[in-house]
Amino acid sequence: MANSKRTLFLKRRLRVRNKLRKVNAGRPRLSVHRSNKNISVQLIDDLRGVTLAAASTLEKDLGVVGKNNIDAASKVGAAIAERAKAAGVTEAYFDRGGFLFHGKVKALADAAREGGLKI
Repeated sequence: MANSKRTLFLKRRLRVRNKLRKVNAGRPRLSVHRSNKNISVQLIDDLRGVTLAAASTLEKDLGVVGKNNIDAASKVGAAIAERAKAAGVTEAYFDRGGFLFHGKVKALADAAREGGLKI
């Protein structure tokens, strides 16, 4: 029986998240979502169930509205690092979801690290 791409993606997302949750208990989660047109990231405190900070290419002040390329991803990564510092967060664990760690997702993580966020 052949699995659809969506089914494989959901299985990979749960596998990644469950493995990370076991290792990084107590730290906030930096969750990435990438679509065909945009990329967004949230800093989530799973213990309290609240979002501490968020950034997306849908925000006009970043200047990359509706773009989903490596340059836009690095701007979003820098923005989330800055907002995490403002929220008092210095370290988090990177939840790539079901996305592979290369290209745009890697550029976002690298920009967040350069911005001072320890992931």
